[in-house]
Amino acid sequence: MKNFILINGTMGAGKTTVSRALQKLLPQAVFLDGDWCWDSDPFLVTDETKKMVLENIAFLLSQFLACKAYQNVIFCWVMHEREILSDLLSRLDTKQCRVLCVTLTQSEEVLRARLRLDIERGLRDTGVIERSLARLGGYAQMDTKKLNTDTLSPEEAAGQIAAML
Repeated sequence: MKNFILINGTMGAGKTTVSRALQKLLPQAVFLDGDWCWDSDPFLVTDETKKMVLENIAFLLSQFLACKAYQNVIFCWVMHEREILSDLLSRLDTKQCRVLCVTLTQSEEVLRARLRLDIERGLRDTGVIERSLARLGGYAQMDTKKLNTDTLSPEEAAGQIAAML
């Protein structure tokens, strides 16, 4: 049975870094970051672009899930509302998969510190801290496994996710 691992969390939670570490741990693993399906400048959030990104993600994930070469499909994205995750899953054939949804959580203090580092490095804009904090509440209500990463390295977090399979 194929493993389909979805990792969500707010901006700065470590989704991409943890997903890359998990990809190295699991055999025959492929990784898709939802941000790659919507990398534009300027970044535009409209009904049209939201529809497009979900279609892009669903297409790529469908291809990965159908491909016999992959045993583990890893996907990460912000997915801060239950409806986003439900909509995405409704577009995919996961009958032959073990589906694991994991939310990376952290304290506000740790999140602020991580985002400040990214801002200092020029990786994120200054408004990301408030946008990220505003999304935190939505994750608590989601039916996902929660993994607090305050004191975990990306490799430790990946190891804990692998152990959930």
